[in-house]
Amino acid sequence: MLFGTAAAGAALLGAGCTSNKSNDAAEAQGQADIADDRPGKKVTIGFAGPQADHGWLNAINEQAEARAKKYEDVTLEATEGSNDNAQQIGQIETLINKKVDVLVVLPSDGKALTQVGLKAMRAGIPVVNLDRVFDSQQAYRCWIGGDNYGMGLNAGRYIGEKLKDKKNAKVVELAGIDNLELTRERTKGFDDALKNYPNIKKVARQAAEFTVESGQSKMAQLLRAEPKFDALWNHDDDQGVGAERAIEQAGRDEFLMVGGAGSRRVMDAIKKDDGVIKATVLYPPTMAASAIDLARALGQGKGIGGLSEFEIPASLTLYSAVVTKENVDEYLPTGFK
Repeated sequence: MLFGTAAAGAALLGAGCTSNKSNDAAEAQGQADIADDRPGKKVTIGFAGPQADHGWLNAINEQAEARAKKYEDVTLEATEGSNDNAQQIGQIETLINKKVDVLVVLPSDGKALTQVGLKAMRAGIPVVNLDRVFDSQQAYRCWIGGDNYGMGLNAGRYIGEKLKDKKNAKVVELAGIDNLELTRERTKGFDDALKNYPNIKKVARQAAEFTVESGQSKMAQLLRAEPKFDALWNHDDDQGVGAERAIEQAGRDEFLMVGGAGSRRVMDAIKKDDGVIKATVLYPPTMAASAIDLARALGQGKGIGGLSEFEIPASLTLYSAVVTKENVDEYLPTGFK
């Protein structure tokens, strides 16, 4: 199965439903070969990500490795990963020196690692830039990642629809690390969505650090500052573990909570529906599996099914779906630990 889900795979890369005649038909129409599940040219993919010290980042590594194993024609050269920019640059340079066919890179810091992306591209190694974007488009052939603005937008829309009939509704926000662009984008999307609901006011915001400990301490501050509110949006399900502890310790349950990223723990809580958690907005780690698909297609010189173009796109932005009790069973298999 390609591109994370069967539906997405069928639309983008054929996902095992491409018949033996599909590439013949493409050739007859003057189109490029389409990547599918059948073994083809052997491709060595170098994979470099940050240290897996967070549930979502660990899922990124697992998704990439699992997808690569599905292909007989793919060899994955994966680094240990690091949050130290210099160390990750060194790991990527090692992959460049090994002359891998394609690189998939989730940089610890997109700006800081731009030069090593450029180095790979100049060496003739196409780069699939995963999620945290390099500073220059010349540093990658294709970018694939989540929609941080859309994540905030959809969280705001969900909360807005739930509270649209409540007079003088109040919401609070537990954000991520404030010096990251992704955090600022999530907040902007959330604020823009709330502008459509004049009865709703965001009364407080705290920035945590995507950790359990920071989630607990910052949520405790929000609870002390606001004796009553109607909804909470938490940017990250990992820091949400701490937030939920603070909520339980405070004995509060008058509001609904929307999470972020899509952990299995939160999806289970949504399905159980006996607490404040009512939804989570996805930032799917399946993007790493899709990055492997794209890298394989690049290495084999193939295109993507369902598109008229000869080459894979320059960028793919994933949709931030809202998981609720009504659709949680569909998304449970994608929830990360």
